[in-house]
Amino acid sequence: MNKTVFERGKAGNIRIHVLPTTRFKTFAVSLYAGIPLHEDTVTTTALTPFVLRRGTASYPETIQFREQLEHLYGAGFGFDVYKRGNYQIVQFRMDTINDEFVSSDDSLLRKTFSFLGEAVTKPITENGAFRESYVSSERETVRKKLEAIINDKIRYAAERCMEEMFQNDPYRLHPLGQRKDLDQITAKSLYAAFQQWLQQANLDLYIVGDTTLAEVQELVEQHFNWGRLAIPEYVPAQSYLTGDDVRVVEEVLDVNQGKLNMGLGIPVTYGDDRYAAALVYNGILGSYPHSKLFINVREKESLAYYAASRFDGHKGIVSIQSGIEITNYNKALEIIKAQLASLREGQISELEMSQTKAMIRNSLLEMQDSAFDLIAYDFNRVLSGRERPAEELLRQIEAITPEDVVSVANSVKLDTIYFLTGKKEV
Repeated sequence: MNKTVFERGKAGNIRIHVLPTTRFKTFAVSLYAGIPLHEDTVTTTALTPFVLRRGTASYPETIQFREQLEHLYGAGFGFDVYKRGNYQIVQFRMDTINDEFVSSDDSLLRKTFSFLGEAVTKPITENGAFRESYVSSERETVRKKLEAIINDKIRYAAERCMEEMFQNDPYRLHPLGQRKDLDQITAKSLYAAFQQWLQQANLDLYIVGDTTLAEVQELVEQHFNWGRLAIPEYVPAQSYLTGDDVRVVEEVLDVNQGKLNMGLGIPVTYGDDRYAAALVYNGILGSYPHSKLFINVREKESLAYYAASRFDGHKGIVSIQSGIEITNYNKALEIIKAQLASLREGQISELEMSQTKAMIRNSLLEMQDSAFDLIAYDFNRVLSGRERPAEELLRQIEAITPEDVVSVANSVKLDTIYFLTGKKEV
């Protein structure tokens, strides 16, 4: 029973995606909950999973919550909060060993669904609200995570570049929310926001392992049925198209190394026919050690401690990050722009093409060895509305020509230049 594609279904107004397979010794379970990024909800949504992990109606104390995972033979439980396109995504994950490899009096998969369902939908409450001590404690957890960003100057510069690029767009919001909102959140207001979130979020439940769609649907009906009224759908973000003016922003902090970041609009997203060409474009530009940014900015000119690019296929962005000596700003900017120009002009070697395709191919093939990577890849289909099996993407990558890359390169427009520099001497 080793299927190669996910089987789809619905239960409890949740979309279900099951890959029945005996390739793995565990069940990999992911629940994605996504809502549109919005200033009014971004902080409460980010805080919610931190509070949910503290305790449930059956396991109200955090130590009881963790002990229950031990009773599931050391099952893993965790979550992430991030953004994809214009959506804020909370992803809950569980990793539970297959019953075949342990001696259990009941199905571990059933126990896993019981635990996850309760963790997400039946938190410990007091007087019709979250437990105050848990909310107070986790508010500080989120606050510290947000404050820590400024200490990581690479992350800080990347976030600030996107904030400047998307001043009038919800994408500017950090998925962990805003520090200024935290103190206004109470146990009561957060619980009200949580109940609304449960009703309005796009919910997609994934499982990879030795099970069936019918079994998972039954388990969802039992453990996730809290009266959701509808099944929302994701609306893919339109690709970001820039104007003619390039916005230049300089920020001064106490740093010794400058951070030169650039935001570029690209009219290609995951659902676009040119997605494969955009992947190759970004790979040649700055994703790999053989890329133009790495070789020309870092290696040949020794201008950067690091130089790389990233393509966001759910928003239509190429971002460039580099760490440079502050005095090298103008020269580094000039050489980075030269790499963008060289791609527009078709200065692409056969070696650059072949190495980039090989790197992408290896990444797609390695994904087959990880259940959670398979889940993450398939979730792109849900977000974009585009069915794109890995095998299909591999064929598309192999067929990309230098002319395809040049076509993408000429559609990329520089929008924002952000430079984090040191304090200037008086």
